[in-house]
Amino acid sequence: MESRSFVLPISALLLLLPFFLTMATAQSTKLSRDFYKNTCPNVESIVSSAVANKFRQTFVTAPATLRLFFHDCFVRGCDASIMLSSPNNNAEKDHPDNLSLAGDGFDTVIKAKAALDNDSRCKNKVSCADILALATRDVVVLTGGQSYPVELGRRDGRISTKASVQRKLPHPEFNLDQLNAIFASHGLTQRDMIALSGAHSIGFSHCNRFSKRIFNFSPRTGRTIDPTLDTQYALQLRQMCPLNVDPRIAINMDPTTPRTFDNAYYKNLQQRKGLFSSDQILFTDNRSKAVVDEFASNPAAFSKAFADAMTKLGRVGVLTGTQGEIRFDCTRPN
Repeated sequence: MESRSFVLPISALLLLLPFFLTMATAQSTKLSRDFYKNTCPNVESIVSSAVANKFRQTFVTAPATLRLFFHDCFVRGCDASIMLSSPNNNAEKDHPDNLSLAGDGFDTVIKAKAALDNDSRCKNKVSCADILALATRDVVVLTGGQSYPVELGRRDGRISTKASVQRKLPHPEFNLDQLNAIFASHGLTQRDMIALSGAHSIGFSHCNRFSKRIFNFSPRTGRTIDPTLDTQYALQLRQMCPLNVDPRIAINMDPTTPRTFDNAYYKNLQQRKGLFSSDQILFTDNRSKAVVDEFASNPAAFSKAFADAMTKLGRVGVLTGTQGEIRFDCTRPN
């Protein structure tokens, strides 16, 4: 069937705006911190214990779970659609932008789900989307970050396709306008975006995501290193990421405290040590520089901004009530 589209006049859109805002608010208010108090009262402690066990096995649990949550929420909303597998490799996780997601993030959710199912009160009562949200908070705490309350009550989505990922995720070369636009599309402000970028405090990347900055920045001018990147740091990156390097090699996003969730990420930006150009632009663009300076000098301000932004992110596109389902298996619809 041929698709059709139409455009409402501005006056009609303005009249409808309060309705849309009311609907969005009503959706978010269905989430609550005590959503499972009668069905699975120990949900937080059970998930935390499972996540801590996984974290003791491998540190990668932390950045992998944190990144998984972002990638889930940014595509179809926080509905755990990123967890779904496809027999013909056509799920979100199969898109090129998601192929670098570490398996430990997926495994963390699966193990927490299994732990909940071992409790008769909780079996098949907690959504995979809520498990991922809780696990994300827990890995932040396990790596030294500040705890924050997690709103619960999400339902799991049934749809996951490669096509839905297209142009939904930030890219390493984005400028400030592009970053602001993609975050604003989810109701997040520039300050939220800068705070959430602090998740790179414990992240890692593969060499091909930034190699142009250190080897072939501008063929036209002959400049090989991005001038916004500290030269000594760039030379160190060249040693770790030579040309034709093994694509599996991973580099810490934070060269100073890579295993600690802290505000060193912003201090690194001040020293021109942002691994992606989309990181460094936060400091080189005067419109965002003041917030980077604030977070670099005031860890408490960063912690609060990050917690606030994570709460807002966790409300994006959620399914609640009779929408979606609670999956029996996080990797496939019921």
